[in-house]
Amino acid sequence: MSSFNLSSQKWQNRVLLVFAPSGDNHSYQQQMQLFNQHQNGFTDRDLVLVQVLATDKSYANGQPIDESSAANLRNRFGVDQENFRIILVGKDGGVKRSDTKPVQAAAIFEQIDAMPMRQQEMRSSR
Repeated sequence: MSSFNLSSQKWQNRVLLVFAPSGDNHSYQQQMQLFNQHQNGFTDRDLVLVQVLATDKSYANGQPIDESSAANLRNRFGVDQENFRIILVGKDGGVKRSDTKPVQAAAIFEQIDAMPMRQQEMRSSR
């Protein structure tokens, strides 16, 4: 089990945090279903998916992360263990969006694609 440090992602990856009380949480399950069909979109946008669950294991890109990493993320973003929340952190480390209900992957991708840094990435990858 590894630790996850948000600052180590800065300027390299965007981070999408999904906070939920547990893996059984309805909003969490709905959200994961919405994301499951869009793995390529995550990869294209340097997007790391971090699942922070209060009563289950937490994961960063499918790899288990330790309790203290999960607790640090909760504290940093002020998300209670009972709450469902999605937070998008840009490559600059700033919060770009925060939602309390499941979100379509397309809406998140659209927002990322409108960011100046992403526009630059798309231009340079042609």
